[in-house]
Amino acid sequence: MIVGICTIELHIHGNQSLKGKRRVLRSVKDRLRHRFNVSIAEVDYQDLWQRALIGVTMVGSDRAQVDRTLQHVVSAVEGMGVAELVDAEVEIL
Repeated sequence: MIVGICTIELHIHGNQSLKGKRRVLRSVKDRLRHRFNVSIAEVDYQDLWQRALIGVTMVGSDRAQVDRTLQHVVSAVEGMGVAELVDAEVEIL
């Protein structure tokens, strides 16, 4: 069993409330779950309006496939254009 963990730090420009942040993150999380069948959660900076850290996990039997999927997740977040991708890290266990 291969477990892939990806952390993605985002900066949401122009956001003025936690409600606005939740709206943006819900959109990002729903799109990624639907497109890649991964588990996603906000894991840090819950009290900051313009900053978010989301964790994405995936379990599979092929290391290359898990790594490739998580790299596609990072690219998809960057391509959405709803928030600036500050940092992304992928780890395979």
